[in-house]
Amino acid sequence: MGKHGFLTPKAISNRIKAKGLQKLKFYCQMCQKQCRDENGFKCHTMSESHQRQLLLFADNSGKYLDEFSRDFKKEYLLLLKHRFNGRRVNANHVYQEYISDRHHVHMNATKWETLTNFVKYLGREGLVKADETEKGWFVTYIDRDPEAEARRKRKIKMAIDSDERQERQLMEQVERAKQNYSEPNPTTSTDLLRSEDSDDKVNFAITKLELKKTEWAKPVHKNVLQNLSSEKTVTCSNKPKGKQAVKKRSVLAELIEENEAKKKCQRKDAWVTPGIVIKIITKDLGDDFYKEKAVILDVFDTYGIKVKLLNSNKKLKLDQTHVETVIPKCGRKIKILNGPYEGTIAILESLDTETFSVAVKIDSGSYKGRLLKSLPYEDVSKLHVD
Repeated sequence: MGKHGFLTPKAISNRIKAKGLQKLKFYCQMCQKQCRDENGFKCHTMSESHQRQLLLFADNSGKYLDEFSRDFKKEYLLLLKHRFNGRRVNANHVYQEYISDRHHVHMNATKWETLTNFVKYLGREGLVKADETEKGWFVTYIDRDPEAEARRKRKIKMAIDSDERQERQLMEQVERAKQNYSEPNPTTSTDLLRSEDSDDKVNFAITKLELKKTEWAKPVHKNVLQNLSSEKTVTCSNKPKGKQAVKKRSVLAELIEENEAKKKCQRKDAWVTPGIVIKIITKDLGDDFYKEKAVILDVFDTYGIKVKLLNSNKKLKLDQTHVETVIPKCGRKIKILNGPYEGTIAILESLDTETFSVAVKIDSGSYKGRLLKSLPYEDVSKLHVD
């Protein structure tokens, strides 16, 4: 009986069965052929075409191993760079996404026997930062691109300039406080000296105080309203002095607040907080939740969050590494997540796409109205408004 035609039910059934990812152990890397089951793989290994490929491999095995290893490493690092963008991620999660492509280079065709050996090799070569935990090996891609290096140096320079600017402002405030506040001249004690030529004598005179007798029989008439008016007059006359004292105290209080803010400038790893809008960036939950926006309802175990999707109102439990911040339009309210102004509500003023930073104006608290520039995208997120 001849072969089935292209549009016959048998041929269509075979193509449907051949779709999708199948078992890796039934894949021949030299022939780049995926077999459906053990019987098919056995028949393929006995075929003449497979035997010819084995002869070619036997003549120069090192060449094929190096080629397959180079292609496997290139595709794995490319996925790690573009998909996870320098974030710390489980090496097995990256591998699972890599093998989802049906025609990928299989690891059993490379010089690395296991994924652990491959991760250790990448760490020794300085291509990734690898660390072993109870949940397995985690990797972080190290970007050697000149543009990325320039962007990283620019961010560091911006942070240094911000610190120097804050220090300069603090020194200006100290100088201004010194000018506004003048300390009284200190008095020095001297010894009592008496010249030899002078005949002056020191006299101590005690004056007698005469007490007037009060007449208890006569009633004393007092005008209560007059006393109240005199008290008000005295209070008003002392008001300007109180203003000066409050002004001096406010400058000193401002210096104290600036010092406390500078102490709080230490960044934290955990930035998630309830009430902000975030975007889901993990594909582990499926395409239904990928790139969906949600609001954080609660935070547990420092990095764990409970969120509710904005579109479907479904509730999920995620990790901080599964989400990223959301930058709204200009004029909308945002929340500062890191730095000295952590937890402050502000209004987005402008965006800088070259430096990946924003400028905001504080909308609440003692710093209301202050303009903050060069805040990274990771330090702010949209505030959820019901």
